[in-house]
Amino acid sequence: MSDDPALEQLREQVSDLDRSILAAVNERLHLVAEIKAHKEANGLGFLDPGREEAMLAELLRANAGPLSDRGVGELLSAVLDLTKREVARGD
Repeated sequence: MSDDPALEQLREQVSDLDRSILAAVNERLHLVAEIKAHKEANGLGFLDPGREEAMLAELLRANAGPLSDRGVGELLSAVLDLTKREVARGD
């Protein structure tokens, strides 16, 4: 812990955001599991590279920075990889 109140406040804000990110990822996992179940029930393949490309394009348009375009791509890739692994564990 720091004796610097400004630093502590900034760290708490980061921690709050971390918890928000965690909640959003968990919600995303629930939704993707529903998508997977729906696709399986309808004989559709789970992976959709075209959708992933569209998601990246949408995020690049929405990004106001300071995250770089490369960073947006890396973030999406990490989220997609994690989501695929986690949803597969639920099988």
